[in-house]
Amino acid sequence: MEHRGLDTDGCFEREGSLGQVPGAFAAVVAAARGRIRDAYGRRLHSAYLYGSVPRGTARPGRSDLDLLLALHHEPAGEDRDAAEVLARGLDEDFPEVDGVGILLYGKDTLLSEAERFDLGWFLACLCTPLLGADLAEHLPRYRPDSLLARETNGDLADVLPRWRRRLREASTPDEHRRLCRLFSRHLVRTGFTLVMPRWGGWTSDLTESAEVFGGYYPQRADQMRAAAAAALDPVADPAVLRAYVEDLGPWLADEYTARHGTKTPRVAGGGRT
Repeated sequence: MEHRGLDTDGCFEREGSLGQVPGAFAAVVAAARGRIRDAYGRRLHSAYLYGSVPRGTARPGRSDLDLLLALHHEPAGEDRDAAEVLARGLDEDFPEVDGVGILLYGKDTLLSEAERFDLGWFLACLCTPLLGADLAEHLPRYRPDSLLARETNGDLADVLPRWRRRLREASTPDEHRRLCRLFSRHLVRTGFTLVMPRWGGWTSDLTESAEVFGGYYPQRADQMRAAAAAALDPVADPAVLRAYVEDLGPWLADEYTARHGTKTPRVAGGGRT
């Protein structure tokens, strides 16, 4: 029987490792480690990789580098400025990556009860330790249940108005491609977590996620397969983005709410974007 990303107890196995980083990305990962340490010094508690690079599926020149930084304190303006400089420098210096994304949080937020089934799960199950003591040691085991589905992606209805605004403001092909990658990834992952408890497992592979979703919602399967393809190879067609925010997105938000409920509101932001 396939284990579907779970151990023998039915809990998530942590995906990715430094040993799985493709050789083409070894230099940028090493540079990221050194530059993070230099930029944050004692302010840094720990740093993590996530996404295709530690999963071993990244494509040189096509994939981005994703980092999560945990600080001893809540991020301030200078911390965010340092993250922007760090991301821009890595992106410019290493053609192997197509963009660098950095998530920045205080360790207390990552370990908080409010984030236990969102950021906490994300760190413990989808992030690979790069620097410092692993915060996952302070977090529980996780299962692919409805609570996790609700707290990770049960906020699509709140996200859609922001997407519509960003789409209205976008005017260039590059802007449309960036939005296409963002929207497509989010929709495919939300579609997968909608059916995750029924499927009984986990995958971060977008193509597989769309196929799993399609097995439960055949009437939307083609749309989700197309979104998975666009997430990997973004298009600059505004009509695709309009279909996301006017059709697939609203339907998915309603179905998600009906099955899992809505994500618990955060007092001051929180969660991943």
